[in-house]
Amino acid sequence: MGVIDRYRDYLPVTGKTPVISLEEGGTPLVRADLIAERIGPGYAVWLKYEGLNPTASFKDRGMTMAVSKALEEGSRAVACASTGNTSASAAAFAARAKIKCVVVIPEGAIALGKLAQALIHGATVIAIRGNFDQALDIVREICEKYPIALVNSINPYRIEGQKTASFEVCDSLGHAPDYHALPVGNAGNITAYWKGYKEYKERGKVDRLPVMLGFQAAGAAPIVEKRVIEDPRTLATAIKIGNPASWKQAEAARDESGGLIDKVTDEEIIEAYRLLAAGVGIFVEPASAAGIAGILKKAKQGYFPAVTSPSERKDIVCVLTGHGLKDPDMAIKCLETPVVVDAKIEEVIREAGI
Repeated sequence: MGVIDRYRDYLPVTGKTPVISLEEGGTPLVRADLIAERIGPGYAVWLKYEGLNPTASFKDRGMTMAVSKALEEGSRAVACASTGNTSASAAAFAARAKIKCVVVIPEGAIALGKLAQALIHGATVIAIRGNFDQALDIVREICEKYPIALVNSINPYRIEGQKTASFEVCDSLGHAPDYHALPVGNAGNITAYWKGYKEYKERGKVDRLPVMLGFQAAGAAPIVEKRVIEDPRTLATAIKIGNPASWKQAEAARDESGGLIDKVTDEEIIEAYRLLAAGVGIFVEPASAAGIAGILKKAKQGYFPAVTSPSERKDIVCVLTGHGLKDPDMAIKCLETPVVVDAKIEEVIREAGI
């Protein structure tokens, strides 16, 4: 069952909406005690592993809504600008819907794993000599002039679909978390999660709201710097965005929740990326580790208050936005090459330290 069927009462769909689904959603909430130990006693850290969606990122939640509504409204094609995950998701759902998909990407700034997905699903992929923000400007203009649906996160149906992840968090925990941390790139996800939490509270499903903690890469931190970054730089390509489309909404989520939007360095991201893989057993793309890097940074700064009683446990949910196989090149760069020995058991035992 996909997110539209699971949460239909919370979504702008009717009996006339042609539901285009790949059975997205339903991703696990994994407890990470190793990370919680670094936050402090009395804290539990939970990882919302969105890399287990059909195209291996959180984008599928919003794309099922965006493509379904595009069909309902008569569109025969969709288009997006992308740093990777959106292109893969849009291409897959367009293929499912049997409509055309056009993707505009910044040349040389998209991980090969993501580009391969868009191409294999049959999308028309065009690279421009420019950055993501320029690609989005072009796609916006195209969709204004032609009967093509824009499926970037500025499409309100994308936000509607993505908010379902906060419903799942609450359903799994039995309540809203105390803190919710996630990477911030184009800022649609922090916008969507906050919208979902508020709606669940309004419906009486939870009795509190979390503090929202967003983290941008230091070289691509326009919200933190309070200015457009003309030439964003970070190895976390999924959040390499200098002028977020949902900038104001992200600030609203931050301010309404009493939270923050901060930045983490590429070095901090890679440290968290390695920790998740080797210490927790979860392989993510680098941008996914920004939320983990962020809460570890804030813990060192004394941001999280001490918990004095076991009955007062504090829950921190961190969103892992995409699977590590989205960006295999980065993993390879972080690894040592295997040791080569002769085909003899004693040499294998020696190298293995058995």
